[in-house]
Formats: sequence, C-alpha cells, structure tokens
Amino acid sequence: MAVETFYYDNKIVRNFGFATIAWGIVGMLVGVIIAIQLYVPWLSFNLPWTTFGRLRPLHTNAVVFAFAGNAIFTGAYYSLMRLTKARMFSDTLSKIHFWGWQLIIVLAALSFVFGITTSKEYAELEWPIDILITIIWVVFAINMFGTIAKRRERHLYVAIWFYISTVITVAVLHIVNSMELPVHLLKSYSVYAGVQDALTQWWYGHNAVAFFLTTPFLGLMYYFLPKAANRPVFSYKLSIVHFWSLIFIYIWAGPHHLIYTALPDWAQTLGTVFSIALIAPSWGGMLNGLLTLRGAWDRVREDPILKFMVVGVTAYGMSTFEGPMLSIKSINAITHYTDWTIAHVHVGALGWNGFITFGMLYWLWPRIFQTKLHSVKQANLHFWIGTLGIIFYALPMYWAGLTQSLMWKEFTADGFLQYPNFLETVQQIVPMYIVRSIGGTMFLAGTCIGAWNMFKTAAAGTLLANEKAEAPALEKDFKEPQGAHWHQWLEGKAVHFTVWATVAILIGGAVEMIPMYTVKSNVPTIASVKPYTPLELEGRDIYIREGCNNCHSQMIRPFRSETERYGEYSKAGEFVYDHPFLWGSKRTGPDLHRIGGKYPDAWHYNHMDDPRLMSPGSLMPRYSWLLEDDLDTQYTATKIEVMQTLGVPYAEGYAGQALNDLKTQAEQIAANLRTQGVANADASKEIIALIAYLQRLGTDIKGNAVSQAVHK
Repeated sequence: MAVETFYYDNKIVRNFGFATIAWGIVGMLVGVIIAIQLYVPWLSFNLPWTTFGRLRPLHTNAVVFAFAGNAIFTGAYYSLMRLTKARMFSDTLSKIHFWGWQLIIVLAALSFVFGITTSKEYAELEWPIDILITIIWVVFAINMFGTIAKRRERHLYVAIWFYISTVITVAVLHIVNSMELPVHLLKSYSVYAGVQDALTQWWYGHNAVAFFLTTPFLGLMYYFLPKAANRPVFSYKLSIVHFWSLIFIYIWAGPHHLIYTALPDWAQTLGTVFSIALIAPSWGGMLNGLLTLRGAWDRVREDPILKFMVVGVTAYGMSTFEGPMLSIKSINAITHYTDWTIAHVHVGALGWNGFITFGMLYWLWPRIFQTKLHSVKQANLHFWIGTLGIIFYALPMYWAGLTQSLMWKEFTADGFLQYPNFLETVQQIVPMYIVRSIGGTMFLAGTCIGAWNMFKTAAAGTLLANEKAEAPALEKDFKEPQGAHWHQWLEGKAVHFTVWATVAILIGGAVEMIPMYTVKSNVPTIASVKPYTPLELEGRDIYIREGCNNCHSQMIRPFRSETERYGEYSKAGEFVYDHPFLWGSKRTGPDLHRIGGKYPDAWHYNHMDDPRLMSPGSLMPRYSWLLEDDLDTQYTATKIEVMQTLGVPYAEGYAGQALNDLKTQAEQIAANLRTQGVANADASKEIIALIAYLQRLGTDIKGNAVSQAVHK
C-alpha cells in the first residue's frame, strides 16, 4: 500500500498554547483581586467597573473559557492530528477558530466590566456574543469532523471519543440555555422564567463543567498521560465503560445545584440519584489514568510533567467524589450557599484543569520548538508552589463554609437565632479569606514561573511549523476481523459513533426538562403575584447589571434557620415573571427574597452610598454612582413589549403608559426619601429604581394565605 506524506500544523498548536498561558495569568490575577476585595472593600475604588459583582464573572469566564478553553484547543489540535494521521481539515478554519475565540474573550471581558450581562452563571454573555460563540463553535466542529473524515487511521482512539462528546454537547447546551429575546443590542431577557429558567440554567451550568471542564480534559489525559509516561492506557475496556456511562449519567445531574429550592422534588431527587451514580464512571476514569502509570512511578519523583498529571488526575478523583456527596440532601443542606462549594470547584479548576494543562504544555513545548525544556528545576518549583497554593486556597474555604453553615443554623436554648446578624458570620471568616487569597497568589506565582519557563523554551528553539509525517491511506473495503470487539466496529464508523453519543446526552435532559415545561403542576401559580412595575423592572436590570446575584441569593429554603432569619420560604409561583431567575449560588451577603418592606427607603439609599453607614463593619463595596447617574428609560416601553411577548400579563397597550407609571412611582419614592431625611433625593436617578425593586422583593405573598392564593 502506498505511503502518503503530509504535514502536521504546529503553528495553530503554538497559538492556542500561548493564548492559554496569557489568559491564564489574566484570569488568575483577576481572581486574586476579587479574593482580596472580599475583605478589603475599598479595593473596588468606588468605581462601577471594578466591583466584585462585575469582576467575578470576568474571573470565572476568563479561567473557564479563556484559560481552560484555549488549553482544550491546544491539546485537541495537537492530538487529533496525530491520532487521525492527518493535517487539520482546513488551515483557514483553524485560524478563524483561533482569532474568533480570542475576539469572544475580549468582548466578554469588556461586557462584564461595563455591566453587560444576562446574570446566568457561565452563560452571562449577551445575545450578539452568544451568536458569535455559536458560529466559532460550528467552525471548530466542521474542522474537527472534517479531519476525522479524512483520517488515515481507521479506529477512533479514546481521546477522540471525548472530543466528539464535547463538541456535540456544548453545542446543545449553549443553544438551549441561550434562548433569549433581545430588547436591544446589549440587552435581552431569557425566554424561560423562574423555576423553568433555574432548571435550564443548571442543566447547562453543571454540564458546562461536565462537557467543557471534564470530558475534553479526559481526552487530553487519555492522550498526554500515556505519552508522558511512555506506557499504554491501563484498560481499553474500562475506557469504553468510562466514556459511555459518564456521558449518559452526567447530563442528568444538573438539579443537584437546586436541592431544597422551589424546584419540584421529583427533579431534585433525579439530580441526587444520578449525581451519586456518577462516582462509578468518574472514578473509573481516574483509576484508568493513575494505573496507566504502573511501572513508571519511579519516574514521577523526577519528572515534573508526571507530577502535574498525577496530582491533576487525583484532584479529578477528589472533585468527582465530593460532588456526588454534596448532592445528598442532608449534606447539601449544610454546604449549599457557603464557601465549601467555592473550595470544591477550585480543587477541580486548579488541580484538575490547571495541572493537566501545565503538564500538557510542559510536554508539548520542547517538541514543537525542537529543544529541551528551559529549566526542569523551574518546572518543579512551579509544581510545588502550585500544589501549596491549592492547599492554602481550599482548606480555608472548607473551614469558612463549615463556619458559615454552623453559625447560620445555630439557635440559643430559648429558641432564638444565636447569630441573627448575618454580618457576624462575615466577620468571623475574614481570616480564612485572607489565607485563601495567599493561596491564590501562590498559584498565580507558579503560573508566572511556568509562563517564563515556556517563553524561554520557545526562545531557545525554533517552531517546527509543519511537521512531516507519513502514513498509508485508509482502506475503503476494510472489514473488522472475526471475533473483534463490537466497540471496534463502532470506532471505525465516525458517523454512527457521533449519533449514538448524541442520543446518550439527549436522554437525560429531555426526561427532566420536557415535564417541567409541559406539566403545569410543576409551577403552580399564585394569584397575588403580579408583574413588576416599569420602575421595578428597570431596578431589576440595574441589580443584574451590578452583579448583585453574585453575592446575594433570592431563595429561602424550607429550614427553620432560614425562615426565622429571612421570612416565609420561597414558592415556585413567586418567580413566574422572573426573566431570568436570580436565585444565586453563594451567600456572601444575606438572602434578599423577603427584603421588601424590611427597611425604609432611606436605609437602602444610604446603604448603597456607603454600606458601613448602615451596617458597621460591612465588607460590601460602595455603589455611590447609583445616586448620581440618571436612569435610562429609553427602552422601558420596549422592555414591557418584550415581556408581553414572553407571556408576562401586562394589559394590552400598557407599553405606551409605562413611562408615566414609572415617573409616578419614582416621584413617590423620592418623596418618601425626602421625608426620611434625604433632602437631595432625585426621582430621575438609578438608585430610585433599585430601591423600587428591592422594596418589591418577596412582598407579593405577604399577608396572603398561600393556600388561598394558589389556583389551578
């Protein structure tokens, strides 16, 4: 059979690799800054662009989609070409993918800084950028599947299985969760509301972790770990079980983020059951990775690449054991909304994603630049500083989370809350926040050392831009030998494989989401719950813009400790007009679902101007620009019309009256403020709209017997 000569494209690998390093430093630096802001609030500099609420999504998106995303593409492009024995389908598509992805990252960063956000975790980007993401993802998919189609290797290696599942599932998740109705170029509303939006978001949010931060990195593990160890994968059969069980089970587990919320109990239970079931395939993959090192453990002591990968795979095992444990209701009741969850996700992000990335880059760089690694000592230093950084980050957050939960739930012998003031808990965990920021700084320092090491390695060598390779063409009439494993046949049929993978990931989502949208009893309506007034709607958009839901939840769970502290527990029917939902995932500050009417208007006015005036010792940043900036009402009527399109029952033609009602309510609040001592209260300012929204929260069922308010 004739041997064909072709060339691997290492330039695209280099480009994504450099982007990984650069965005990693940026994302981690922002992470360190916001970690310090949590105990040094003046670090926001009283500017709208630098508050925790705006920088937190910048940090998460930079680390997830810029650092980890570019790392995925670095490893996937390099390994896919070698595993298929083919150059990428199109160099042009590779370049469009690279530059398009970097453009998305830059636009995302600018969006968050300027408060342009949908507020949906890991999906905060507005609709024009969502469309751009879709286009660039399709470009990557065409390039990947085109490369698979022209492969010279019949059987798809296990790493490619995970790449295929990633491309398919991320596309499905992104499209479904990003369904939104535009108001204008920079603003939209989710087509889903309340409980339905929450289920859709966490179906997306959990599986973004599953299929963007797990499956592609498992693909990288299955390729680069055996390469670095110079050993074959421990078990081919375990790889098969690992892959199919993981992608089928993972998609069901999203509701475990909503335990004890207003989500129907059947959905919560499904999330718990499948989350616990995830332990088996997850640990199967971890063991397959670690046991690949059998016979090579003596090298781990000397080789920093293997050190990174061993700790990375171990961190994956720890995270995927802890996640199912946190899904058990009795444990979730303790850990949810606390810093325990922050520790959990960072063990995965720093240990699993970070260390697999660093191990991969240290292995790749000398090969594509045709030289030796600049400094093995620096790589080892990077490893140890990074490892200590993870420890100094995670342990204080575990301690802080436990402290928060115990203090929130503590009662006196007389049956009263031991710590009724939420601020007491905040002040108690400041030392843990300080140590956490030190750990994050250590991890960032290690990353900078690694960046320098790889820069010097590249400078000492020459990029092998087009790497020569030879392989025979694929046999068209090939038949699997008698007695071959059934999965080998499937590996030789890329289309069949892709179809079955798609079916596997669609089942769980369909079973959970179709009943939620078609069975009315899942979201019982409450007659006293009315749509937001135009001013309240504008205030809600300011709340979203400032990222308030990054620190405050709007979901009171049915625990005595929460109902005593906050008021009546939250009902599903209260959120039917919330596009999007704002339940939050972390309580850095108290829950706000029943804040309406708790304080006078002037309290909110002064609290936003300087939180320490009303709550001495508060660590919340100032929002004084809200008192100075005029409320933009040019799109108020359009917002009402969009809400009507989404099913919110405003009266026909109400958009024409909305602005007058807004001004009337604003004047009433300004008059209240003046009678409460705020002499310069101005009805045209943003603070008035925010006060209107905060004073509305949770008041729809006050004074109403819920049993009387619910109608069929």
